[in-house]
Amino acid sequence: MSFTASTLSSGALSGHHPAAIRGSLMTRALNLLALRRQRRALARLDAELLKDIGITPDEARTEAARRLWDVPPGWRS
Repeated sequence: MSFTASTLSSGALSGHHPAAIRGSLMTRALNLLALRRQRRALARLDAELLKDIGITPDEARTEAARRLWDVPPGWRS
């Protein structure tokens, strides 16, 4: 019974429950790891494949060299 009461506390309903915060942090961490993986894959593409996706080798190198915390603007919230 106390589990239900603590789970349905006002903090849980307002989104400030520790489990919600951990989930949010986990989601952000997984997104950052995926971004890192994508940038590494981009760095391995040859000029012909880069041309297929519409970017130059210089643009690919610039993107691949960005820091992990340098994320797309839409992610900053």
